[in-house]
Amino acid sequence: MSMSSQFDTALGWSPRLSVSKVLRIALCVVVVFIFAAPFLTIVSGAFNETTDSTQLSLYPNHPTLLPMRIAGEKGVWHYLANSLVIVGGGLLLQLAISILAAYALSRRKFKGATVVMLLFLLTMMLPEEVIAVPLSQVIASLPLLGVSLKGSVFGVILPVALWGFTILIMTEFMKEIPAEIEEAARLDGVGELRMLWVIVLPLSKPVLGVATIFGFMMIWDQYLLPLIAADNPTDYTLTVALSVLRADGQVGPGVLLAGALVALVPSLIVYLLMQRSLIRGITSGATKG
Repeated sequence: MSMSSQFDTALGWSPRLSVSKVLRIALCVVVVFIFAAPFLTIVSGAFNETTDSTQLSLYPNHPTLLPMRIAGEKGVWHYLANSLVIVGGGLLLQLAISILAAYALSRRKFKGATVVMLLFLLTMMLPEEVIAVPLSQVIASLPLLGVSLKGSVFGVILPVALWGFTILIMTEFMKEIPAEIEEAARLDGVGELRMLWVIVLPLSKPVLGVATIFGFMMIWDQYLLPLIAADNPTDYTLTVALSVLRADGQVGPGVLLAGALVALVPSLIVYLLMQRSLIRGITSGATKG
């Protein structure tokens, strides 16, 4: 094997310097800069003393913790706590419902399964603006129970508990699990719940990672739902609070960017923790069939 073939990659890299290699490197640098520049701008502005929005840069000219401190005084940490409670409870409930629904739709045959799937998919087809008014009425007074969820975290958690996207991807993934495994387990006397917990879920780890990341982002980025479910400004999530800070004329861009950085960190942490599951889920879906 020649020396050059040891360095060949899918991008066509080689140890020899050529015009094409220089162009590839330049293109990679440009792409990295395009994606990294907004993040660097947020970090820089969050720790920069300047209050002029026209002087934002990729690094802080006068480093300071003042914007972060002011953001804390404006209640950013309280709004962050609200967001974490909602995304934690909503994501757990969403995954539980999606797993049970996907298991029934993928491993069991019953009449009306197609209709049930279409009803689940309706949650993806209807824009939030269309259902905002009826949803606010339901949150204010639950049918039959007459209980109001306004001002509580359940007013946001319950509506996001059902999402057609996670049910769809889990259903399609579980359909690919060989039926022979299930048949062998049933011969050993394995019941439904044990079948799901011991056999189906371990084989579905890749799609669980994908569902976790997308479910987290779906709940974390909610804006209209926390707004209509709130009873007073203290019930806002961090996403809604950032829009309130933006409308405050006494708050400079540094404080706003500090709040944006706080809102960005949880998403970044979840992605870094689940990136292997995300890649595994995407590649496993691409290689099936």
